[in-house]
Amino acid sequence: MKLRGYIVALLMVGSLEPPAIAQSGQSNLSASPTNEQYVPRLGDIMNGVQTRHIKLWFAGKAQNWELATYELRQLKAGLLEAAVLYEGIPVSNVTTMTKPVQSISDAIDARDFKRFAKAVGELTDGCNSCHQTMQRGFVAIQVPTTSPFSDQSFAPPQKKP
Repeated sequence: MKLRGYIVALLMVGSLEPPAIAQSGQSNLSASPTNEQYVPRLGDIMNGVQTRHIKLWFAGKAQNWELATYELRQLKAGLLEAAVLYEGIPVSNVTTMTKPVQSISDAIDARDFKRFAKAVGELTDGCNSCHQTMQRGFVAIQVPTTSPFSDQSFAPPQKKP
């Protein structure tokens, strides 16, 4: 358990926002009248992470670094939530994600799309590696080729003169 806490701390490094649970604005004490806290299914958390993976890619591709930073924070929060709520996930699967997430953050800070693309590829490989070790290799993630978000512009906002 001590090692898991260390890994969770690693995932949180550089994150300016608390985990997704806290983002709802509800405290754990008042979340439900039955004193039972809702725990999202792992598949639901991973669907959120997959959505962030897609949005992260298109934000970086459009060089909207502010949006890419936001999506990376959200993706990290989802990974953290999974690691905290599902102790059955091997520690090595969690640590596999820290290097690519940091590489993406560094590429965003440098505003370097080439580095960003490489790091997103490494993150994608990490996702697939985790799926393999969890006997979920049939869930194969790839760098997105088209956006399902036709209602969102990924271009950076235009600066007003």
